[in-house]
Amino acid sequence: MEPSELIWMNGEFVPWDEAQVHVLTHGLHYGTGVFEGVRCYDTESHGPSVFRHDEHLKRLFQSCELYYMPIPYEAEQLREATLELVGRNGLRSCYIRPLVFRGYGTMGLFPLDAPVSVAIAAWEWGSYLGDEGKQNGIRAKVSSWRRISSQSLIPHAKASGQYLNSVLAKVEAQKGGYEEAILLDERGLVCEGTGENLFIVRDGRIFTPPQTASILDGINRKSAIEVAGNLGYQVIERDIARAELYLADEIYCTGTAAELTPIREVDDHQIGDGTPGEVTRAVQREFEDALHGRNPQYAKWLDPVPAHFYAGTGAGTS
Repeated sequence: MEPSELIWMNGEFVPWDEAQVHVLTHGLHYGTGVFEGVRCYDTESHGPSVFRHDEHLKRLFQSCELYYMPIPYEAEQLREATLELVGRNGLRSCYIRPLVFRGYGTMGLFPLDAPVSVAIAAWEWGSYLGDEGKQNGIRAKVSSWRRISSQSLIPHAKASGQYLNSVLAKVEAQKGGYEEAILLDERGLVCEGTGENLFIVRDGRIFTPPQTASILDGINRKSAIEVAGNLGYQVIERDIARAELYLADEIYCTGTAAELTPIREVDDHQIGDGTPGEVTRAVQREFEDALHGRNPQYAKWLDPVPAHFYAGTGAGTS
């Protein structure tokens, strides 16, 4: 991780190394926190801009609502704090991590007496699955671990403690020599990656698991669905059997960290001819154009960082 200069924490900008919490912080012990993954891109049309900022903030507040965790700030306050943080750190392209968590003050499983803290960090971070993976595709395996069930937790919430599920699958995959894991839901149907939504292509049509398959309702997923539809592809949300992964013509995954990354192999089954296919490449190109402000059709998704936030950093808009 490449440290930045500042982190926004409970209303103040503090030096990176001083953004600390007490060792008895409730969220550290019980996973009582929610977070978002957001990216800012140095776009050609608007300068540094946060991608789908409002949608990420909306999901942050929704996740907090599901876990009885009222955020002590308005969404617009967090939006302004994020834009200022990016500017004051002199960042033009970066990953942004808003985090809301139960803090220090009480112990035990009843969390509602613990104070709610909010932090926002931003730092330079390349594609989660690597530039090589984005270009040539990655190898994945179906995990022995199942995705968390909606009967036990809340898959629609981006909650900190829930990601132990993804950690187990990720470690298993990497120890087995794969870049990523694919989790099935409790029914044995295809769900998602450890941090990505999945799409398969068969006979020119695109299929993706529905929200009833315990997926996170990914913002980049929705973006990729809209992009594909605008390109004329039919996108169908339905249950997907495991064997359909092996029989797919193409597979790709989407997420804020991973962006849009092709999958060239699953469980040692080559997908298609083993290279990213025509549909994947078309959607990926258009998606990248949207992220980087090269297509005015998607300018609505960009939240520019005001130039005055870069004052004195030497990294302002040009």
